[in-house]
Amino acid sequence: MFQIKAKTGAVDMTSGSIIRLLISFAVPLLLGNLFQQLYNTVDILVVGNFVGTQALAAVGSTTNIINTIIMFFNGVSIGAGVIISRYYGAHDDEKLHLAVETTLALTFISGVLCTALGVYLSPFLLRFMATPDDVLPEASVYLRIYFSGVSGLLIYNMGSAILRAVGDTRRPLMFLVFSSFLNICLDLLFVISFQLGIAGVAYATILSQFISALLVLLILTRTRENYGFVWKDICINQTMLKQILIVGFPTGLQQSITSFSNVYVQSYINSFGSSCMAGWSCYTKIDQFIFLPLQSMSQAATTFVSQNIGAKNVKRAKQGSNTALALSASIIFCSACVIWLFAPVMVSLFNKDPEVLYYGTLFLRLCVFFTLTACITQVYAGTLRGIGDAKTPMVIMLLSYVIFRQIYLYLITKVINTPYTVALGYPAGWIVCSLLTWLYYKFSGWEKKIH
Repeated sequence: MFQIKAKTGAVDMTSGSIIRLLISFAVPLLLGNLFQQLYNTVDILVVGNFVGTQALAAVGSTTNIINTIIMFFNGVSIGAGVIISRYYGAHDDEKLHLAVETTLALTFISGVLCTALGVYLSPFLLRFMATPDDVLPEASVYLRIYFSGVSGLLIYNMGSAILRAVGDTRRPLMFLVFSSFLNICLDLLFVISFQLGIAGVAYATILSQFISALLVLLILTRTRENYGFVWKDICINQTMLKQILIVGFPTGLQQSITSFSNVYVQSYINSFGSSCMAGWSCYTKIDQFIFLPLQSMSQAATTFVSQNIGAKNVKRAKQGSNTALALSASIIFCSACVIWLFAPVMVSLFNKDPEVLYYGTLFLRLCVFFTLTACITQVYAGTLRGIGDAKTPMVIMLLSYVIFRQIYLYLITKVINTPYTVALGYPAGWIVCSLLTWLYYKFSGWEKKIH
């Protein structure tokens, strides 16, 4: 039997069935990631059906810009989760408390920085992507409003990372489900009833995110468990900050630069016009849903490995990593089959313009089965972060997703500049990254380097 604290939902992953622990942790996390993904997806669904193709292209084209800014801070939350999970597994209450206080203090500061960076850099990044004139004004409005309220998203993500680090995925999921449905209602209210257009979906998103942030903060401040947050104790402990950044900074930098590299991909797509942009937006939204099981299992592997490393059980940590990989590959294969068959139907949910349907279906069927290669990258990178090695996944992903992908795009567009060849830049990066990650995991002897 795996151990769950009935009052809090926290899970001790240092004993019990590995498969049951991973699934019980990953499923609520998957649902949580699913509802979080619904925020921007609902925005696209609403503008695509009630505003128009240009609005759909505008919101969709902002995804990589948003991720370029916020993914760095999300990476820091992963680092915080690793450290908190390790002290929780080691039952070190004093250091656990310091880690929680430092994490949330860092989050409040990050919210201010993220807003400033987002508002300042968005116009430059839109121009850098060669955003067409018929899309640029609406994309600018959406980004300005979104980044003005991005603190809610950061606080929710960091607070949820604390809860997930101790194995509690249930309550973050409940809060996210509530705020996601709230976002849907506000989207429809602001766009259909108030006729606010693209600004309406942006306002709905930030209001919903603030509600989820308040809920997770309420749990952390009211709990009497050892991971609770006490306002009067809030501080940035230099030792804890260093430990968090050792894992979080490389992870955040890698995710941020990878997202920025996708801005390059978007710039190539933009050259084919707004219909192709809209089709690409549909593909990327559906593609992000495909990746959710991978991301959830990767986070499950990180927490599982981190807790077991804290408990000095390297063998069990490695077993958990391999089990997570097998589960991920099985889920992704089944998902890819369904998506390939029903690609036109899925794209039509966003927009029914024939050109948009053509491009969206093309991109989905071209790339979906290549997602299997990303299982190795996601799970083994999660494992390495769980032992505190965030630098290696960062280097591998930067080499694959940034350097290799940009070389590929530059060369292929000189020879065959079509939407097909540009779209294949994603799978090309996944294949190289999975190969390098697998070679490191198998032959570096990482398990012998753990102290």
